[in-house]
Amino acid sequence: MSMPETAKTSLRAWLLTNTPTSRRHARAAAIYQGWLSFRGNHMAMLGLGILVLLVLIAAFASVVAPADPFAQDLALRLTPPIWQERDPAIEGYILGSDSLGRDILSRLLYGSRITLYIVTLVALLAPIVGLFVGTVAGYVGGWVDVVLMRITDIFLAFPRLILALAFVATLGAGIENAVLAISLTAWPPYARIARAETLTIRNSDYIHAVKLQGAGALRIITKHIWPLCISSLVVRVTLDMAGIILAAAGLGFLGLGAQPPSPEWGAMISEGRKFILDHWWVATMPGLAIFTVSLAFNLLGDGLRDVLDPKDGSQ
Repeated sequence: MSMPETAKTSLRAWLLTNTPTSRRHARAAAIYQGWLSFRGNHMAMLGLGILVLLVLIAAFASVVAPADPFAQDLALRLTPPIWQERDPAIEGYILGSDSLGRDILSRLLYGSRITLYIVTLVALLAPIVGLFVGTVAGYVGGWVDVVLMRITDIFLAFPRLILALAFVATLGAGIENAVLAISLTAWPPYARIARAETLTIRNSDYIHAVKLQGAGALRIITKHIWPLCISSLVVRVTLDMAGIILAAAGLGFLGLGAQPPSPEWGAMISEGRKFILDHWWVATMPGLAIFTVSLAFNLLGDGLRDVLDPKDGSQ
């Protein structure tokens, strides 16, 4: 056995041990064993592969895009995809062109940046707000819990897209306002999950031990309760990404999200709805992009749920 193979074998044995020698060793072993379990889920790996490809496409859109997404050529407007019958003299436009002669493939590639931008910001804002509200409500209890949970119930009483529309109508159209509106409507489920987790652990022996050491409520919440809520929130965030993408696309479809000529997928569908019968590709291609990315997030979320919350996946 060669030296690199020996080192690889010893590292694998170190990661798979049942008797870790330190906290860092235990954390590394848990991550590696979780990865092995996740890797065995082929559908989750498919979702992860699609999302990695999406990130690469967004990062290198300027390199892989065959044309300028904003360039117009009215002489080639509504050109069908390359596999349909058309004039052999026409080159490019693999997925066809829209009503202004812009290349749909290039617009989809650049539009992936907008999708990732929205998903990333919402995934950073909404869970943090929900985690803070839920853990404070669950740990403090009393009237604080009642007030915070009733506010949460008010937000949950409205459909997410309708509430987002109300916020965007108040704040004004634009991608930043759309992100803020979606975040304001997405935090209540995370608050519910964080509160439920907090209620189950706030009376644990180690929490009482930390109190006896003089730790305050803020330190207990941030240092000892938040880490235990992270895994459940990560699973929920991943599963919610499809809904967030659809909400963003819905706002773009209604003209309240990213504004023209931005190649946002929902806005592209809105433009293509006028030609859906005769020129189906204008609306279908961005619709397929939304479907593929949403499916990838759902597959990834299912895989993460099995790894991070096996008791939930077994139900």
